[in-house]
Amino acid sequence: MLAVASVPGVALAADSTDHGWTPTDNVTIVDRFPDAQPSGIARLPDGRIVLSLPTSAQRHPGPVLAVWTAGHLSPFPGSAAQNRLVSPLGMTVDGNGQLWLLDEGVQAGSKARPEPALLHIDPKTNSIVRRYAFGAPALRADSHVNDVRVDLTHGSAGIAFISDTSQTTHPALVVVDLASGHARRILAETVSVSPVPGFVMEADGHLGRYDAEHPQVAQGGVDGVALSADSSRLYWSPLSSRRLYSAPTAVLADPAASEVAIEAAVKDEGEVGIMDGMATAPDGSLYLTDIERHAVVRRASDGALSIVAQDSRLIAPDSIAFDGDSLLLTVGQWSRLPVFHDGRDMQERPYVLVRIAPLVPARGN
Repeated sequence: MLAVASVPGVALAADSTDHGWTPTDNVTIVDRFPDAQPSGIARLPDGRIVLSLPTSAQRHPGPVLAVWTAGHLSPFPGSAAQNRLVSPLGMTVDGNGQLWLLDEGVQAGSKARPEPALLHIDPKTNSIVRRYAFGAPALRADSHVNDVRVDLTHGSAGIAFISDTSQTTHPALVVVDLASGHARRILAETVSVSPVPGFVMEADGHLGRYDAEHPQVAQGGVDGVALSADSSRLYWSPLSSRRLYSAPTAVLADPAASEVAIEAAVKDEGEVGIMDGMATAPDGSLYLTDIERHAVVRRASDGALSIVAQDSRLIAPDSIAFDGDSLLLTVGQWSRLPVFHDGRDMQERPYVLVRIAPLVPARGN
């Protein structure tokens, strides 16, 4: 039997615990939604907060795109425009204050052919400016458009970068020239956009291995995307992976660049965590959601990682928007959908929207 000498200055405890799993005290639930699953989130230049409330997994009453105020969802860009939307998902605000929205183009239970699209919405006039419809060869029959970022430094009207997570095994990035509307598919099924073979993740205490035919946990290819503060690089990460990748937007946006040149330009930025949403701070750091840790993680420009917030209520944290000195985060419980649990609905309503402040919480001793 090993005798343990007391160590001066070290507190004693009946049962020690991992202090890193102590919830941070900077997470506040600011609203609850009994039926609609919030997913995308964006802060408009005038301070309005827009939420997307997709219908691809399950339908719900009320708007599918809305301006959020505590306890209320107002149809955006207006009531009539809701008829032009099917299942809004990822969105972003560009450097000119314009909103860009991905529409999955399919509703739960519908047998209609999906009609995915990118929509340009002007918040100043509250109107849909243009709808970019997608089809082959940029998208496949099994495509799943997920998130989007808009780079105004390339192309005469800008370039949109879209993640195609894929409903099966064909993920890719999609590049759209916003002037012509021409869309092209790049890095299709390459390592940087694909699930890691045999990948294992934990969600809600359940371990599951990536299985394209029989999903056991939330899984897929390239999911979250983000631009660097100066739009010189695009960052992305596959959902069934813990690695972050990037590439120069000058290469990705160049229609003359070969697939070989594009793939050679991709940089493996190292491990981060299993993430969904990603946002770029003004200082160039990246804020990433972390499904396994029920957390939001900050990646500094030098690659250093730190936990910004951690809370057991962050069930598959989704999308992030900066709101002043705080973050707003949608929590849609996507990892609990029936598709990942042999048809059983594991969701526990209501869904929540949370605020995280301050962004650098103090940990306990």
